[in-house]
Amino acid sequence: MTLTCYRCGRTANEGARCDCGGPLWLDVDATDFSWPDGAPGPTTGVRRYADLLPVEPLPGVAAAAGGTPLVRVPRLDEFAGCRCWLKDESENPTGSFKDRGSAVGVAAAVRAGDDWVGTVSHGNMATSVAAHAAGTDADCLVLVPDDIPPERLGYVAQYDPEIVRVAGDYGRLYYDSLDLPGVRFLNSDTPHRVAGQKTTALEICEAFARDLSGEDEAPDAVVLPVSSGGHASAAWKGLRELRAAGLLDELPRLYLVQAAACDPIAAAYRVGDDEVETTTAKETVAYSIANPDPPSGTRALAAARATGGAVVSVSDDEILAAKRALARRAGFCVEPASATTLAGVRQLSAAGELAADDAVVAVATGTGFRESPTATARPETVELADLDGHVRSLVDG
Repeated sequence: MTLTCYRCGRTANEGARCDCGGPLWLDVDATDFSWPDGAPGPTTGVRRYADLLPVEPLPGVAAAAGGTPLVRVPRLDEFAGCRCWLKDESENPTGSFKDRGSAVGVAAAVRAGDDWVGTVSHGNMATSVAAHAAGTDADCLVLVPDDIPPERLGYVAQYDPEIVRVAGDYGRLYYDSLDLPGVRFLNSDTPHRVAGQKTTALEICEAFARDLSGEDEAPDAVVLPVSSGGHASAAWKGLRELRAAGLLDELPRLYLVQAAACDPIAAAYRVGDDEVETTTAKETVAYSIANPDPPSGTRALAAARATGGAVVSVSDDEILAAKRALARRAGFCVEPASATTLAGVRQLSAAGELAADDAVVAVATGTGFRESPTATARPETVELADLDGHVRSLVDG
């Protein structure tokens, strides 16, 4: 496989960034690819698509990465304004889609003989890289901002990586880390991480192709939250490979959603710019995607436009309403960043961008069970002797 810049077409033998400043990804000849034999299942995961990967994931926790459910959720249709499916990435071993990229990235490092892997993160990616490194002989270095909450450190620390708090510009740390000696950094949009994360889109399309999701041969649209732009870029990459293999006649439209408090990619889309500019992040409930300087923001913007999609932003009130709808109407507990997808779908439907009969997949990128509850429960206390009457009153209305 060849490292290629999507923007200028230059190739490279190593690295994460092109000389032009654009991010690199791993190009693969997908013309002979076909869906693997046998129906997909949770035990196959990322490894199912080994023919399109630069390296096969290692045994252990990486074997549990991917293979997440694609669920039809008709009770969300009215809220969403279309026919809604949910891709539940919380079923990955550390609770987020990041495990897909870690499974491939850590395997590439180990097979190359690297002694150290690392990442820059204050959340899901830090946890994921640390967990996957723990299943190998590689040491792990996690760089976090100096104001990281203690509870977040606890989730990462259980895997025993070397954790370093770094004071200064957190956005700059992404780029500076790539030049640190002796450590292979698997940051948000590095080539091997993108290669693993494209399997989200591959699984979605295979499920539709095998008629596991109903009568639709492919989704009309796939909706993802966007932060660095790495996952969106990966989805675009996977869809392009499926088209090259003749498995997709038309690409599903990619819609990307950001929190309105920090939406540099959506801002560029709204004004018709081709480049994403750095902005200032304000406080938002979707803090894990509040990235004011997304390293693959411009590539994510290109992905949305190339597939006929769009980039939108949603308010905190819209995010929390979508989070409640996912829990109360469908039984899914997601982090606020994941709820942006359903909020975005609702907004796009109201604007006429999505039709009521469109098959739309909302990607729920991470679990909400690590978040502080947004609802306070104060249930009524009833004496045991009064329970029969109390339940009757509830049931009878």
